[in-house]
Amino acid sequence: MSDDDESPVLRPTGYVQSFERGLAVIRCFGPDASRLTLTEVAQRCDLTRAAARRYLITLESLGYVGASGREFFLLPRVLELGYAYLASSPVAEVTRLRLEPLARQLSESCSAAVLDRDDILYIARSSANRIMSIALAVGDRLPAYCTAMGRVLLAAGSDEDLDAYLDRLEPEPRTPHTLTDRAAIRAEILATRERGWCSIDQEVELGVRSVALPIHDSDGVVAAMNVSAHAARMTVDELESSVLETARMTAAAIDADLRLRR
Repeated sequence: MSDDDESPVLRPTGYVQSFERGLAVIRCFGPDASRLTLTEVAQRCDLTRAAARRYLITLESLGYVGASGREFFLLPRVLELGYAYLASSPVAEVTRLRLEPLARQLSESCSAAVLDRDDILYIARSSANRIMSIALAVGDRLPAYCTAMGRVLLAAGSDEDLDAYLDRLEPEPRTPHTLTDRAAIRAEILATRERGWCSIDQEVELGVRSVALPIHDSDGVVAAMNVSAHAARMTVDELESSVLETARMTAAAIDADLRLRR
């Protein structure tokens, strides 16, 4: 099958597979692969070298990719793709404006994320201090199963969606505290649905605790927000008492702002 063929398998009418592959070329670059050769791009995207070359030449001519010698790299124009979402999303704008004063008030890091397939995607972040070794920023992803915001967002979905998610899930231990048993993960998500919030204790990274709440617009849950704190500064009980109540007020304010936007 050529790189421009449209596959009818599980694809809607009009699906353009070549466009999908062009986006895959952009996504194959990342923190561990900021510069890639033609061969590496082809391997990462499961393309022939000839097809990968055509996509790279096209992206280079459009200003999204640069080249130096045998290596290719993304150019700043790629940011326009993400900015288009942030600029058009009232959720991203409203949460950012509300999280900044919350982070200052608590002197802790605050974030908001949406569910994107099996990951959470950060759409807003205000970091009062650096508590994680990984430098999280808007546009970054983390697995949903081991994050407080991920469990909040999974809890907001249907039982059928949760079953499908857990069926395809292959959990890995990010720390010794990470839940990797599917039954245990399901139990935590259902408990989150019941109480309306979620806390995690060092499941994503050692030394980091987090509490998360859903964000609603008039149609239901559209995102989640969290507050993260270092384990040396705050116990789980403290996080779930004083911090949770303060975060809940911010979540309610975000909800009200979003409903006014409709």
